[in-house]
Amino acid sequence: MKGLSFSILFAALIAVLVASQTLYVVKETQRAVVLKFGEIVDADVRPGLHFKIPVVNDVKKFDSRILTMDSRPQRYLTLEKKAVIVDSYVKWKIESVAKFYQATSGDEFVANRVLSSRVDTGLRNQFGERTMNEVVSGQRDQLMTELRDNLDKVAQSELGIKIVDIRVKRIELPPDVSESVYQRMRTEREREAREHRSKGLELAEGIRADADRQRVVLEAEAQRDAEMIRGDGDAQAAAIYSKVYKQDPEFYDFYRSLQAYRDSFEGKKDLFVLKPDSEFFKYLNSSTPSK
Repeated sequence: MKGLSFSILFAALIAVLVASQTLYVVKETQRAVVLKFGEIVDADVRPGLHFKIPVVNDVKKFDSRILTMDSRPQRYLTLEKKAVIVDSYVKWKIESVAKFYQATSGDEFVANRVLSSRVDTGLRNQFGERTMNEVVSGQRDQLMTELRDNLDKVAQSELGIKIVDIRVKRIELPPDVSESVYQRMRTEREREAREHRSKGLELAEGIRADADRQRVVLEAEAQRDAEMIRGDGDAQAAAIYSKVYKQDPEFYDFYRSLQAYRDSFEGKKDLFVLKPDSEFFKYLNSSTPSK
């Protein structure tokens, strides 16, 4: 009985061992190739459970998801020979498993190293054909599209991988250039500020001169209207005086003499040297009682 149990256990162990050597699983996120003594016999094994011949066959599995290669910032020259520091990354995935294995032996580090060299060369060429303004804003999307398309052709033919996307994270000036660029930008802004101030002062002088001219015109017109009104008033007053004088000349002379007395003797320091029988004292003398 014990011998039978031992035989069953031994057979189960042998079965498990044989299964582990003949069965393998490819996950949904993986692709694989089957080798026979180092030679590819199945170039694209799909996800699922598969069989292999122990010792004879070997299975190499690779990640089929989109991978990211984050490049180190590199220094490039633009068309004007201006240096910029570019930080970029690449999204890629395996397109041909067999070609990828043959080119890199399934090592992602080797693939990233080759891809990084290709991206560096492509960016250097693209930046060298464009000005600073174009690579920063004007043609940045076009630059990335052209580089992705060109690099995708090379990567598929050499490495068996597909370039999904290439992006520039940031573009910076080198430290030795930044200060001079900022100083030039500051000088340019100060020059524009001076131009705006001078134009503002010129406009202000024009407005001020026009306001002064309008003030002089308004004062002259007001003075003219005042003189005309005053002249009309004087004319009306003269007409009224003339009319009154005609009605009672004696009373009019008496009234005017009283006004003259009041105006003449208003101040305490006034001094007049006149003859007592002067015409000025006509009504004063006539008011003196006779002896």
